[in-house]
Amino acid sequence: MTNTLKNILFIGAQYLLPHHLISRLIGVLAQSKRHWIKDPLIRAFLRRFNINLSEAEREQPTDYSSFNDFFTRALKPDSRSLEGNADDWVSPVDACVSQFGRISAGRIIQAKGRDYSLSELLGGDTAMAEQFDNGEFATLYLSPKDYHRIHMPMAARLVKTRFIPGKLFSVNPLTASKVPRLFARNERLVCEFDSAQGRFVMVLVGAMVVASIETTWSGVVAPWQRRIEEQAFANPPPTFERGQEMARFRLGSTVILAFEPDRMRWSTEITTGASVKLGQRLDR
Repeated sequence: MTNTLKNILFIGAQYLLPHHLISRLIGVLAQSKRHWIKDPLIRAFLRRFNINLSEAEREQPTDYSSFNDFFTRALKPDSRSLEGNADDWVSPVDACVSQFGRISAGRIIQAKGRDYSLSELLGGDTAMAEQFDNGEFATLYLSPKDYHRIHMPMAARLVKTRFIPGKLFSVNPLTASKVPRLFARNERLVCEFDSAQGRFVMVLVGAMVVASIETTWSGVVAPWQRRIEEQAFANPPPTFERGQEMARFRLGSTVILAFEPDRMRWSTEITTGASVKLGQRLDR
């Protein structure tokens, strides 16, 4: 079977498969603490993606209580460092830069020849979308081998969140290039923050087999709810230091950052397809 045919079949299956059912079933397996389930899963994953556990706090595969415990593993304190000064933006994750650049006329580039509406990504919040028009964005894809905890790109306070139900298409580079409005169709959690460097948004995008998204302030986001749920924070709102953990993916996905106009000037190291590490400086 040719690669072209494989790709066609893969994309076609994205539209036909029961996304949520598959993801929930895999989520049950990923949460299992039975040794005969979790240990083979972890070992197979380590081999398939050539993962190096030497940078993790727990280096032995059997030290993890479940596959999810392994997948969301913590790193050793010295595994990552924050570059630049307190007012410099840093990458919130280990990831690949899928796309980045200007938010133009309310549109974000998804892939070559494809874009989508920022307002739609934010669940129809046009006022928020207008605030970021002519600003900058970055789409950061976390592959299965990556570290899957999400940290703060800047010290900030949480203003509000919006959970938006949707599909669970795969978010790998192939589907990003083929499925229209991919990130605006998938289930996602929009987090708006206020910082000394302006407001910014982090959109945590769900995907096929992502069992759930978990935040440090509210725990697991309930993905079975099929309506938009918004929560505002005040008196006092949750606050975070630059580089502090704010969430994690239980199986991999994508983080989309949006910045206000004139708040981000990209580092020359940030290019489409580049790999970035948590704490790496994004601006210049």
